[in-house]
Amino acid sequence: MKIKYLLIISSLCLFIFSCHREQTTNPVIDVDICVYGGTSAGVIAAYSAHKMGKSVVLIEPGKYLGGMTTGGLGMTDIGNKYAVTGLARLFYRQIGKHYNKFEQWTFPPSVATKVINQFVEDGDLNVLYNRRIISSVVENKNIKAITLESSKESDTKSLIEVHAKQFIDCSYEGDLMAKSGVSYTTGRESNAEYGETLNGVQISYWHQFPDGIDPYKIEGDSTSGLCWGISNNTLKEKGSGDKLIQAYNFRLCLTDVPENRRPFEKPETYDPSKYELLARALKKMEPTIDNFLLFNWGIMPDHKYDVNNKGPLSTDMIGMNYEYPEGSYVTREKIWKDHVEYTKGLLYFMTHDERVPEQLRNKISEFGWAKDEFVDNDNFPTQLYIRESRRLIGEYVMTQKNCQGTVTVDDGVGFGAYGMDSHNCQRIVINGMVKNEGDVQVGGFSPYPISYRSIVPKQNECQNLIVPVCLSATHIAYGSIRMEPVFMVLGQSAAIASSLAIDDKKSVQNIDVHKLQTILADDPYLDGSIPEILVDDTDSLKIKMTGNWSNKSGHQSYKSGYKFANGKNASFTFNPVIKESSKYEIYFFCPSLPEQDMPQSLSFEIKHADGTEIKQIDLLNNKNSWVSLGVYNCSEGKSSYVKLATTRPTDRLFADAVLWVPQQ
Repeated sequence: MKIKYLLIISSLCLFIFSCHREQTTNPVIDVDICVYGGTSAGVIAAYSAHKMGKSVVLIEPGKYLGGMTTGGLGMTDIGNKYAVTGLARLFYRQIGKHYNKFEQWTFPPSVATKVINQFVEDGDLNVLYNRRIISSVVENKNIKAITLESSKESDTKSLIEVHAKQFIDCSYEGDLMAKSGVSYTTGRESNAEYGETLNGVQISYWHQFPDGIDPYKIEGDSTSGLCWGISNNTLKEKGSGDKLIQAYNFRLCLTDVPENRRPFEKPETYDPSKYELLARALKKMEPTIDNFLLFNWGIMPDHKYDVNNKGPLSTDMIGMNYEYPEGSYVTREKIWKDHVEYTKGLLYFMTHDERVPEQLRNKISEFGWAKDEFVDNDNFPTQLYIRESRRLIGEYVMTQKNCQGTVTVDDGVGFGAYGMDSHNCQRIVINGMVKNEGDVQVGGFSPYPISYRSIVPKQNECQNLIVPVCLSATHIAYGSIRMEPVFMVLGQSAAIASSLAIDDKKSVQNIDVHKLQTILADDPYLDGSIPEILVDDTDSLKIKMTGNWSNKSGHQSYKSGYKFANGKNASFTFNPVIKESSKYEIYFFCPSLPEQDMPQSLSFEIKHADGTEIKQIDLLNNKNSWVSLGVYNCSEGKSSYVKLATTRPTDRLFADAVLWVPQQ
């Protein structure tokens, strides 16, 4: 009897505790796929998950979606357009529609925001703004739930839990990845670790101080201390590793239209000593007005400019971000604010300080903040350019060898194409002079596949997490991969992989990667539409040549190069395989050829279902772009082709790529 009473009392206590727990439990969101980070990759991942028929929530720690794509980076770092596929390609096509073009790769932030918001609307996405992760629950190598706090100062006690079958970390920082206990790294590996040559400590002449710049507050007096921005680090052996982080900055959106121009105001925290080294450098650099030596001016539509770092001391705040990757939210907020104040102060210095040559001051004063951009953020960019933070150590690590094609993977789910690029990591004293260290800019290679294994953790660590942004790559390989279009492509791949893992009840490491690759190729927009047909000059089974053709590279060609011929009786035919009958708009890709190689026009023979047509196209104003050859019926099983031919000994021809785009 005593045991019976004890059982009754115990059950009653459990009931009371359960009721109390239900009353105090945080609100719970339960979905198939949770996407953390509202970057461009995050939006595309969430949209892809929706198109795959999965319930999804998109979590953004701030109040803006799109990351750098909407936050100021309007001069898209493409590398090679061949690498931009699927929904990422659709994004740039939608930008193109805004300007009545096929594609558009440069754009002001407001236009990018409209297109990103259209993806959110079309996908009916559930977006949680101002929510950031504070913890995760991992059981049996699977994330069961994450807890989010409010990032608003006025709402510090509000918590939300998100339960999901699959998680995708699309943040620039890799916070979900870190909270889930998987392996990651920061900083620069030594060259020896992965057999590289461009990793670790590197001194370059790019974005460098001229010789002879004194590093001390009082020139010639070492006891006066170092000028602002110079660290006490000493130069280590070339190629040696460390934990330094390449510089962050803001990509600025400026305009020279007087009616839309807001002048650069003096910040309340303005400290001219932060720009002392620039004043000294200007005395030796003799900057020319024509090239705006101290800023990289990217020309965009609507008389706007994407302004980036350039020169010895510019918008990069070198050495001031080391604590950011592992920092608390408070620490990061301070670093972010410091970058804002530094940037505003720099522009004020360049337009008001008498140590800046008058011509240069006057020229830069012709520009100002665009009043119609970032209208709710004081016309200032909404995203700090986190070029690199944490990096996953996953099932596979992408390295310099992948970028340069000496090692190739067969499980590619996206392409890298940009040059291996690192901004400077530190400003130090070498031989009594100020020097920047860490800059690397090495390109000249074709698009290369990015391994699926590089976006998933090790299987013995976590089996339902994919990391398409802070992916598994060395510092220098990440410098090639870390481009917004690539992040979008990998975000789509991550969402499809997560969906396959749910459907097939497998870990993300064990999904059928070939099936993933097939979906990416056959249904790139995830809407069942007819896929485009691309024939490149390298597709040996789909081309036919007569005459003497030579292989050329560079000049912003498509994929890996183009072919060139000069002389009578040369011809080049692109033969597509038409699998579905439809109307197709046919495009010819025109690389940015040297003037001596660029013909004024080319003549095309176009074979389609209704016959043959001859079309002549002006190419002089269409460099590095697709040129429409018209819309034609093309039928499955019937011959279709595009042919170029010369008729005179002086005729010049080039052949790069042809694209058949279904009209639907």
